[in-house]
Amino acid sequence: MGSDPQYAKWPLLPLAQHVFTLTNPYASKPAQQTAAKQLQDAITEHKMAPFYRYLAHPIDGVLNAVGEAGAGSAQRKPLSRKSSLSGMIAPGGTAAAVTIAWDEGLYQSLQAENDKELEEYKKEEEEAVEKAGETEIQAARGKRAEFWARVGDKDKAIAAYEAVFENTGILGTKIDLVLAIIRMGLFYGDKHLVKKHIARAKTLVDAGGDWDRRNRLKAYEGLHLLTVRSYNLAAPLLLDSLSTFTSYELCTYSSLVIYAVLAGSVSLKRVDFKSKVVDAPEIKAILGDGEDKLLALTGAISAGPGADAEMQDAAAAASNKVTAVNLTTLGSTADQSEAEMAVDFGPLAQLVSSLYNGRYKLFFQALALVEEQFLTQDRYLHEHRGWFIREMRLRAYQQLLQSYRVVGLDSMANDFGVTVDFLDRDLAKFIAAGRIPCTIDRVAGNGVIETNRPDDKNKQYQDVVRQGDQLITKLQKYGQAVRLRGSERA
Repeated sequence: MGSDPQYAKWPLLPLAQHVFTLTNPYASKPAQQTAAKQLQDAITEHKMAPFYRYLAHPIDGVLNAVGEAGAGSAQRKPLSRKSSLSGMIAPGGTAAAVTIAWDEGLYQSLQAENDKELEEYKKEEEEAVEKAGETEIQAARGKRAEFWARVGDKDKAIAAYEAVFENTGILGTKIDLVLAIIRMGLFYGDKHLVKKHIARAKTLVDAGGDWDRRNRLKAYEGLHLLTVRSYNLAAPLLLDSLSTFTSYELCTYSSLVIYAVLAGSVSLKRVDFKSKVVDAPEIKAILGDGEDKLLALTGAISAGPGADAEMQDAAAAASNKVTAVNLTTLGSTADQSEAEMAVDFGPLAQLVSSLYNGRYKLFFQALALVEEQFLTQDRYLHEHRGWFIREMRLRAYQQLLQSYRVVGLDSMANDFGVTVDFLDRDLAKFIAAGRIPCTIDRVAGNGVIETNRPDDKNKQYQDVVRQGDQLITKLQKYGQAVRLRGSERA
């Protein structure tokens, strides 16, 4: 039950991010060149013939569907949102400045290597059926499933994983197989597949899954909820995963911190935002200033009511020694730390700090930097970046207006570092949608904003009246539909 996770290596999810980078109009050319090189190296190293064909084939290649649709393939239909490969492509992606060239000789060579390897697995399975037991047969089938996941064939990999699942009785192995299928769905951006198998994995975990797999599933579910814009549901799962994160096959720890902070910033109430994001020791270890980082790393800052005295002594002793710490590789092994890239968390730290402390001009500046450095560059965040920016602006507006009955429009515009006209237009959208309970009067001077927050009792009364009206309307429609006249009864 507490065995080490199986089937956790493939597919390599960073490759899907590289494909996204190639088609992302916001990515820099050096980033696209790096992504192309890493894709080419991985294809050659892991003999990914199916994946190479999916990407670079002159006719069927998904990159050609984006970058070469106008040159010799005008009749090609665009990728639909249901296409498995469309999940790798940046929405609105244009012709990539850097592409992966198609080499027929390389493809034939990779295909030959794949056929040879498959033949070996087939032979191993046949020998296991004849001479060995069920364990050896399952091991051979598992190798074949991992082979298809490694070379990037989604349908065959899922079918092979399902075959292994049906013939195993070990609960931990079954959970690992379902998690592998979830990663295949994340790799190709198949949200429906991911949702289906996360529900399946939760059922298995509830039936007796061990602590480690339960925590790994929490990170998987949180990431999926992020991709479907359920940030309010994703935030607690991602934040809880920070202290127990071991799912390095899913994403790096740096990425998890980014996802958790962004989800918490946009969805948590101010009290929870303070305790779970601003003061969280795991986040302070990454985003905090020098002293906060040191205290978090030594354990002097804890989630509990107070730090242990020994930890405080350790922090005091450590403060006398200058130490360089790579905060993005905490808790990772040497192989995992190589996958971590240097990340500038400055804009993210400024976003959190300025929002909580009400420094709205800095907040807007940090929000622009977060969009540029994180939201436009990550395949999971890119699709919802416009929504995220709007919701964060709304949160800042609500936070400021909550403290005042009347605010000058020019004063509020100065606090946010924007023009009066921009603020007027931006607030008008939220007011019309019922998101901010206030009115704007532009008649006198530069205008004033007057809040008209209803108290809780009046709001509850209005909700009951509205719901009652809706119920009466539905009952009247139902009565008209089923009313029987005397002549009809006859």
